[in-house]
Amino acid sequence: MTSSVTKRNPEKSVDKTTKSKDDVKDKNSTKAAKNFKYGPLPNFPGQRMWSRGVLVIGVLIYLWYFSKGTKDSILSKQTEVYVRRSQIVECGPEYIKDIKQYEGCVPKKCGRFVSDKLVTEEEADILLKLAVRIMARGGSSGGASIVDLHTGALSYRDKFINIYQHNGNKKILTETERKVYELVRKNIQSAIAESFGINTDSLHLTYPTFFSRLSNVDPKTRHDEYWHEHIDKRTYEAFHYTSLLYLNDYGKDFKGGRFIFMDNISAPTKNVTVEPRKGRVSMFTSGSENPHYVERVTEGLRFAITISFTCDATKAILDPAM
Repeated sequence: MTSSVTKRNPEKSVDKTTKSKDDVKDKNSTKAAKNFKYGPLPNFPGQRMWSRGVLVIGVLIYLWYFSKGTKDSILSKQTEVYVRRSQIVECGPEYIKDIKQYEGCVPKKCGRFVSDKLVTEEEADILLKLAVRIMARGGSSGGASIVDLHTGALSYRDKFINIYQHNGNKKILTETERKVYELVRKNIQSAIAESFGINTDSLHLTYPTFFSRLSNVDPKTRHDEYWHEHIDKRTYEAFHYTSLLYLNDYGKDFKGGRFIFMDNISAPTKNVTVEPRKGRVSMFTSGSENPHYVERVTEGLRFAITISFTCDATKAILDPAM
């Protein structure tokens, strides 16, 4: 009996196998294509290396952006009215070391406070008119003029004169102006004591306390360069608490001239801005925790009063007389 053996054609077998593999490829390609809305992503030589390069460049750009320059935030806007707004910062070690010797004057925390409710618009207007009237008798040749009612110092061209001596026996202040000035000083003193948790009686008005008028005129002396970064306690040893009362409005009466707190005087990365508003009071501890500067005024005239306080009774000054 002859057995029949079916012979396989090798070529056909290979074709079948090849066809089977091709079918798998086609199915996989079709399946992959369905996973992309617009078909599979293109492939090209060096794709992986190129992708890694793009990623590295992206990381470098991110690090450069967030390490370059300073980032600003606004503590108080000119368009907003604040009962009280604050930012707490860690006290500078040299500031704490110095102030610890004055009982009842050590702050519970260091920082910055802003209030638009301590001085009325009417009181601010009275003090603004006073500053304008007195500075009309002098004024710096450069961009910064001051008048100190306690000592009589008034900017006059490239020097200072004594307004009391210059004015002879005439009164500088009216009775109303004197009362408003004293009332404003007392209200600010009380607000500082409350904000920093100290005794009001431990605070004393100190030198220098003065009106300022800033403009965009180029400086003629170093006194005109008001925009430099500084720390109050290093500039004026007696200072422990600083306050500023703004007498007119940023963006309306002048441009530029914002007050800038810095987190680090040598390498600032986070600036905190106070935009001046008529009647606004800014109060802060005077140590290295609050380095700051004033932007250059680019247009108009900026008026303010710096009212400074010390814990050292030997450095106290009296309110100005008439």
